[in-house]
Amino acid sequence: MTESIFFPQRQTFNLRQVAELAHTTLPDGADGEFLLKGVAPLESAGPNDLAYMDNPAYVGALGTTQAGACLVTPRFASKVPAHTVSIVTPLAYRVFAQVMGQMFPSAMRPETTFAATGISPGSFVHPSARLEHGVTVDPGAVIGPHAEIGAGTVIGAHSVVGPHVKIGRDCSLAPQVTVSNAFIGNRVILHSGVRIGQDGFGFAMGPQGHLKVPQIGRVIIQDDVEIGANSTVDRGASRDTVIGEGTKIDNLVQIAHNVVIGRHCVIVAQVGIAGSSTLEDYVALGGKVAVKGHVRIGMGAQIAATSAVNGDVPPGARWGGVPARPMREWFREITALKKLASKGDSDKDDGASS
Repeated sequence: MTESIFFPQRQTFNLRQVAELAHTTLPDGADGEFLLKGVAPLESAGPNDLAYMDNPAYVGALGTTQAGACLVTPRFASKVPAHTVSIVTPLAYRVFAQVMGQMFPSAMRPETTFAATGISPGSFVHPSARLEHGVTVDPGAVIGPHAEIGAGTVIGAHSVVGPHVKIGRDCSLAPQVTVSNAFIGNRVILHSGVRIGQDGFGFAMGPQGHLKVPQIGRVIIQDDVEIGANSTVDRGASRDTVIGEGTKIDNLVQIAHNVVIGRHCVIVAQVGIAGSSTLEDYVALGGKVAVKGHVRIGMGAQIAATSAVNGDVPPGARWGGVPARPMREWFREITALKKLASKGDSDKDDGASS
């Protein structure tokens, strides 16, 4: 349920405006000026709410919804109840997200927790730091020497921006974020507990002990990247760790030194990427995927959750398993193992009966 004290609603939409966002037309007889006052899931939406439908798991909920209107993909358009206005679009979820973003802009990125603008007197900003007009720095935050922060950026309470770090415009650092040895682009979102630019895990192993290898690279984060809570991005050893434009990283992800991640990748929670690996553009890693060091995952490849990637993955491939291999091969092996296990159980039963 949406709680207005956390996310105040800034505007409403009528049916015509939603249809325009979806680049579609309303059904015959629909009142384009009908006002939608909120958004809700199918099962709880009321007559003044907008819902969406693009997943076969919710066909039952679609059939009984009381929503005033529903953004729906063509596949399910015929199942929308007569009392609900269907707004048909192949991008139902995306348009729903656009509507929500305009209704509840404060939910789009972390905002100041101090309900203030400008530099809080309880923050610590080094005299040599350069902050453009419109930067917000909350209490307890520390901005180091020669750091640069662009207009419209919010630095949350008790966050630390290290010496010489550069952060672009309209970024959001939630409370308790640390950034060092990094250059960050525009509109980047770092959620609470994110750590950027700390030492990579580098040691020269030997019988005399493990000698620390100095990590003298940087972290480069390009525009429109979002990194979830308590994720870590280590700086490079002797070159850069890079996160490409538009990439979205979930909570609790570890990205090691020298890793290069391309544009518009999706990395789900608890992924670990070992040092010097490369993800090309549009790669998707499911939850708990482990990626070995010094491997390359090709453009558009998808790796199933809990898989272990031990070698290079071709562009566009769909792999899974431990170790990860092509999906069809993995499924065939699972089927064969089930048959072997079933045969073993059958043999045991035959032996017992004899």
